[in-house]
Amino acid sequence: MQIQVSELVVRFMARLGIDTLFGIPGAHILPVYDALHGSGIRSVLVKHEQGAAFMAGGYARASGRIGACITTAGPGATNLVTGIANAYADKLPVLIITGETSTYIFGKGGLQESSGEGGSIDQVSLFKGITRYNKIVERTDYLENVLNQAAKILLSEQPGPVLLSFPFNVQKETVDDAILDRIETVRRQRPSIDASEPVSRLADMLMAARRPVIVAGYGSIRAGAQPELARLSEQLNIPVTSSLKAKGAISEQSPLALGSLGVTSSGHAYKYIRDNADLVLFLGAGFNERTSYVWDSGLLAGKRVAQVDHDFEQLEKVFKADLAIEGDIKAVLKGVLAHLDRRDPEEYERLQGQIHQSKAAVTTDYAIFQSGFALVEHFFKVLEARVPEGAMVFDDNIIFAQNFYNVAAGNRYYPNSGVSSLGHAIPAAIGARFVLEGPTFAILGDGGFQMCGFELMTAVNHGIPLNVVLFSNATMGLIRKNQHQQYGQRYIGCDFINPDFRLLAESFGIGYQRVMALEDVEAAFDSLDLVGGINLIEIVIDKNLFPNYSSRR
Repeated sequence: MQIQVSELVVRFMARLGIDTLFGIPGAHILPVYDALHGSGIRSVLVKHEQGAAFMAGGYARASGRIGACITTAGPGATNLVTGIANAYADKLPVLIITGETSTYIFGKGGLQESSGEGGSIDQVSLFKGITRYNKIVERTDYLENVLNQAAKILLSEQPGPVLLSFPFNVQKETVDDAILDRIETVRRQRPSIDASEPVSRLADMLMAARRPVIVAGYGSIRAGAQPELARLSEQLNIPVTSSLKAKGAISEQSPLALGSLGVTSSGHAYKYIRDNADLVLFLGAGFNERTSYVWDSGLLAGKRVAQVDHDFEQLEKVFKADLAIEGDIKAVLKGVLAHLDRRDPEEYERLQGQIHQSKAAVTTDYAIFQSGFALVEHFFKVLEARVPEGAMVFDDNIIFAQNFYNVAAGNRYYPNSGVSSLGHAIPAAIGARFVLEGPTFAILGDGGFQMCGFELMTAVNHGIPLNVVLFSNATMGLIRKNQHQQYGQRYIGCDFINPDFRLLAESFGIGYQRVMALEDVEAAFDSLDLVGGINLIEIVIDKNLFPNYSSRR
């Protein structure tokens, strides 16, 4: 049967399992929008295309499914760039559909043209470095190949953003709907890798080690390996630290949890590894700048190193391993557990003493907090106690949660990784809330809020429950900290005036609580509907108090 390309695109998305599409319509993409009508795919109107990209990324990150966004030509597409760059850095499967001017006016100066002809914006070049695949579909004779390539990347083990741009006249052309039956839209099973010998060697290494430590990365969460990780830690009494993205890979309330490892952390895990470990096992951890303390050579000096990762390119990327295993982390850990004996329970008590001693004697220059952050610390402790499971926390600020929030196994923590773009938390949390239920928190500073705050109205328009936790100090905190520590307190470009957030929340029709004392935190949890409501919690902090970490930059 002959159908318009616009309808084929919508059916293609449906076959990929896409049920929600974030975006803003424009004249050049209206045929696709018209095909969405009655399709079963929900169209979510956002306030800015950057928000659409962040929402699609949040949806993909929380669910593991394909997120999707849609815009018109020209500025609609260019406004996506930061959000798509973020998805690219995080290897998120995000499909982007954009419109384009009709092919017969390419190069003539059409309004919002992005074909690259005649001096117009070259959209392909613009997105080349932040997508795994992008294509302006100028003809229908190769449409099947284009859609197959897009699906292959989106469903792969190493996905990333895919951008397909459809000229207005091409959207209205007709094609045979049998094309859809020739497009592979089912995720291929990863071929099994025989790792039996390496798995046995890893088990032997762990049993032989006196003080092994596990560094869990986001790869262990992606693999769904948290139960196996917890069993391994408990069976062999192995302390576990995590990268920032993997907070919660093991419950941070476990006595064997060292907290997260990284330049903005307290230094507990760093000190324990440096002073005690004789074997460090990396599970899906990339050991990037933050996690490695800017690749501090002393962290792994004199220790045996083992690494497990499903991505071959991550193996021995920044350090030499005594044993490197390419494979599914969950499967590898199951294999290791089958080879192990339980350790002496008396070892557990000795280990606990060492962990306690390490936490009590941190002398590094990282993340030493002054007393002025008591409100922030208390908020996270109350959050931890009042919402022990089912919470999703999207965090732009990072440093406070990294040190004050113990992520339980039943909660999920999503730090602002990717390209670390301000303004990410609110739209990403909204995107996640479209696919998963549970108390949802977007945590950010007032500077970041002013970049994305109006996406709160997207949540209001669509009835999406969300709690925005706003650290309010009328400054760009990280910039002011660096200018305080490194530039002789010559402050420039960091201070601003905030709106009255109470009146702003009132105008949005959402709940509000200002936190200026410890009892205000309790009031927020007592008076606001943090499960089904939309709320703004403003926590006032002093702009002249800074965490005393050094980024060594």
